[in-house]
Amino acid sequence: MQHGELAHYTYWYDHPPLGWMQLASVSWLPHWLLPDLPTFVQGRIAMLPVAAASMVLVFVIGRRLGLARPTAAAAMLLYALSPLAVVLHRQIYLDNFAVLWVLVSFAFALSPRRHLGHHAAAGMAFAVAVLSKETVAVLLPVLLVTLWQGSHPSTRTFSFAGFGSGFVLTGLFYPLYALLKGELFPGAGHVSLLGTLRFQLGGREGSGSAFAEGTDAHQLFTGWLDRDPYLLIGGAAAAGCALAVRRLRPVALAVLVLALVALRPGGYLPQMYVVQVLPFLALAVAGLAEAAVSVLPGRPRPAAGSAGSAGSVVGRLFARPGPRTAASLAVVALAAVITAPHWYEQDRAAVRADDNGVYHDAARWLRETPVGDRDRVRVVTDGVLWLDAVDAGYRPGTGVIWHYKLDQDPAVTRTLPHGWKDIDYVVSTPALRGEREHLPTLRDLFAHGTPVATFGEGGGRIDILRIENDE
Repeated sequence: MQHGELAHYTYWYDHPPLGWMQLASVSWLPHWLLPDLPTFVQGRIAMLPVAAASMVLVFVIGRRLGLARPTAAAAMLLYALSPLAVVLHRQIYLDNFAVLWVLVSFAFALSPRRHLGHHAAAGMAFAVAVLSKETVAVLLPVLLVTLWQGSHPSTRTFSFAGFGSGFVLTGLFYPLYALLKGELFPGAGHVSLLGTLRFQLGGREGSGSAFAEGTDAHQLFTGWLDRDPYLLIGGAAAAGCALAVRRLRPVALAVLVLALVALRPGGYLPQMYVVQVLPFLALAVAGLAEAAVSVLPGRPRPAAGSAGSAGSVVGRLFARPGPRTAASLAVVALAAVITAPHWYEQDRAAVRADDNGVYHDAARWLRETPVGDRDRVRVVTDGVLWLDAVDAGYRPGTGVIWHYKLDQDPAVTRTLPHGWKDIDYVVSTPALRGEREHLPTLRDLFAHGTPVATFGEGGGRIDILRIENDE
């Protein structure tokens, strides 16, 4: 987006553009301060304020659900410190922007002031969330339940009208854009918004059943559980119980809806999908723990006349804790004993891992190695290093080529009359090596490429291949 375009090539509508626009708006500062870092590392730095804002919103929503400050803070910490969150919050996912705006919408819907403007803002925020990543639209029924719970009966009709107006008027900008460009409906010679939605909803190959070994969905669930079984399993169980607690019903319904979508047979399940459910799992766990403790008898309040005496203050400090306090401390201690060792090891490994080193070296090679006239040299790379190659001076589109386009985009293949012989270099990443059997031209490039630089080792290495053309 900082280069003035939404994608490397115009080939379909893909996800709505607002997520990319937000990414461009927050990534300019790390790009300006740290220009030598690879583009995707700059993007990961830009995701930090998004994650921080989402954590604060979890606390705000917890308070507006009626949770005590310590409980809302506990929910925020669960969300922040879960190994899944530590890994996924720094990824450049549109889901992270969408979750941020979903949380904003829930916070407005639960506003204690019950102001019409807040409910209209909830609709606008949810529209922004959908325009950031359309998959969060499944939470609309949950948000309506939340608005019902957060609005006053005497003004509920106006609240829903304000929410609907904010949601529809904001969300219509994208379809209106497509309509004005003549690209709303499918047709010959152009992309279309409705055609893309049809593919997204029913045209993608499914991930299989999460309960069948060997499927992509089963591998995803296994990976998520390996990283953090406690919040996923404990949060799901807590959400099931929290359906019986009125004030916790919105977060419980959110977990239920997102789980049903993930477990639907034959559906497509992306790797980052779990990002959407994490804040609601954290709120369900913390909220149910508080609800369970609250049913215990509390300490009797001191008499009004003795509330301010020094003796009573000292007595309260050293008195035996009541059942609620003891139960709360026991819950915290048990949770720490069970989860802390696993979370510590997982978080430590995630923070200390240097997964970016080989990409940093490859980006430096693209930027510093003399290869002739970069406006004429043709390089094939994956989507991660595409922007780094453009920043290094290679011609975007048909000079530095996203590897998928070699055989799948006629506009690119027309510029390769001699096939693989028209390519000068290939940046061989794990993604490219995994796709070469499906792309004939890429397979030919690997067959005729000679490594001139290698970064890292094993399956995660990156090779720079010079294409040998003897003709």
